[in-house]
Amino acid sequence: MLFCLTSAVGKTPGNTRYLSIADSILSNVLNLYQTNDGLLTETYPVNPDQKITYLAGGTQQNGTLKASFLWPYSGMMSGCVALYKATGNKKYKKILEKRILPGMEQYWDNSRLPACYQSYPTKYGQHGRYYDDNIWIALDYCDYYQLTHKPASLEKAVALYQYIYSGWSDEIGGGIFWCEQQKEAKHTCSNAPSTVLGVKLYRLTKDAKYLEKAKETYAWTKKHLCDPTDHLYWDNINLKGKVSKEKYAYNSGQMIQAGVLLYEETGDEQYLHDAQQTAAGTDAFFRTKADKKDPTVKVHKDMAWFNVILFRGLKALYKIDKNPAYVNAMVENALYAWENYRDENGLLGRDWSGHNKEQYKWLLDNACLIEFFAEI
Repeated sequence: MLFCLTSAVGKTPGNTRYLSIADSILSNVLNLYQTNDGLLTETYPVNPDQKITYLAGGTQQNGTLKASFLWPYSGMMSGCVALYKATGNKKYKKILEKRILPGMEQYWDNSRLPACYQSYPTKYGQHGRYYDDNIWIALDYCDYYQLTHKPASLEKAVALYQYIYSGWSDEIGGGIFWCEQQKEAKHTCSNAPSTVLGVKLYRLTKDAKYLEKAKETYAWTKKHLCDPTDHLYWDNINLKGKVSKEKYAYNSGQMIQAGVLLYEETGDEQYLHDAQQTAAGTDAFFRTKADKKDPTVKVHKDMAWFNVILFRGLKALYKIDKNPAYVNAMVENALYAWENYRDENGLLGRDWSGHNKEQYKWLLDNACLIEFFAEI
């Protein structure tokens, strides 16, 4: 069996190798993407044609980005937390607290309440605020609090939870919007991870309100956004009830993780059954792209970060049902891409199959691999 849990078995030779890869990616990204003001660039090399999007009014401007958007930057927090959790090495705690978190605070917007992180550094003006961007960070703060027991981390997670659920409305029966400035649709990406966040906060605080809201959010998402034919999750539903039926790996991955966590807390077998059905659906739907060098190998076709968030769900499920097939397939895909498709700077693109060459390597496509290899 390829896959094993670091926390359960300690540093086996395989785990040590993966942790070494994660460490090397962290160092490489910090070196290549750094700016002179404590932030990171959106791509390496910098793309001179990159547009500034995610503005508060939903418009965009031309011009070179001065820093990355929040979403890819937050992937560095996920990576550092995962490495610290896997190793206990305080160097990752130091990088997080001295380098990554101070940079992320440059996105903190308290000019609009409730306060949250906006999509671009506040020194460049007001920009769009996305509920899902803030969820990923809140999840990391929960995990970091569990490692350090620092009250400030839990306080930040709770504050972000309050912001996130300020995006809940009774239209179409409930659910959280995607963007504060564009309350036009409710997305799986803002509801599935909110369910995960609710269970994590319940575990940390023992406040039942978090568990109850998590169950409500899960039920709403399943009712409105689950495809009954393959148990995968559609992208969003607008306020007129029209569903956008695109399918992305991370959406289903978060519902797998949500189902597992709710099963663990409630004992309700339906949650576990849901998670297993969706996991099977993801393998059939997403692991379908032929590898460039070996077409007999089927690769997860979604972009790298989406795959890594799917892996969160698959790993959570593996810990319950001990079926290694799905996690092993993901590990094999990522490891093969790492060994075969890195560029001259040691960076990967978003396509693990090797078909698509990208001149500008996105920060998140590489930051997410820190978490991935740390979690194997």
